Amino acid sequence: MTSRIVAIVLSALAGAAFAQVGTNKALLDANSASQTELATAPHVNAAIAQAIVARRPFARAADLDGLLGESLNPAQRTELYGRLFLSINLNTASPAEIRLIPGITDRLVHEFEEYRPYTSLEQFRREIGKYVPAAEVARFEQYVFVPMSLNRASREAFLTIPGLTERMAHEFEEYRPYTSLEQFRREIGKYADAKEVARLERYVTLD
Repeated sequence: MTSRIVAIVLSALAGAAFAQVGTNKALLDANSASQTELATAPHVNAAIAQAIVARRPFARAADLDGLLGESLNPAQRTELYGRLFLSINLNTASPAEIRLIPGITDRLVHEFEEYRPYTSLEQFRREIGKYVPAAEVARFEQYVFVPMSLNRASREAFLTIPGLTERMAHEFEEYRPYTSLEQFRREIGKYADAKEVARLERYVTLD
């Protein structure tokens, strides 16, 4: 009985620890928003929206920023990123990518890096909450994620990935244990095309 209780507790903690994609209530996800949705964002005309869709999936926010930099100046892009963004990996994003978050300061860029490696968004909230109010932490959270373990994350955690369906979350679990990302690509590739698999892969890890 004791071992069963411990297993249940550990399972619950694993689910909480790996629920790691910020809730983007105010932001469109650049990799999954429709072309029509993209065109509603500031400074995004039909041609830019079409170019975004054609170049997807973006692996990094820097790639999106590079594309947009062909048409928009820095001030326009900053305004746009209040409505449209590609969330950044808290553990691997460069300082330049972190600075793409509207309203962030150089000190906070340093603090974002200081607490690596992140294992959960709860850790991010706790550490960055030392420097800014809770409302600002929540705003920053919309722009970030920590990759979740393919072998340990809960279905609820997987469902925080933008655009992931219940069926696909089931398939993520179905092929456990994963021994390589190539296995993930092969198995999930049975249900989605290569671009969609690449979009999903940026949110997961074998760690």
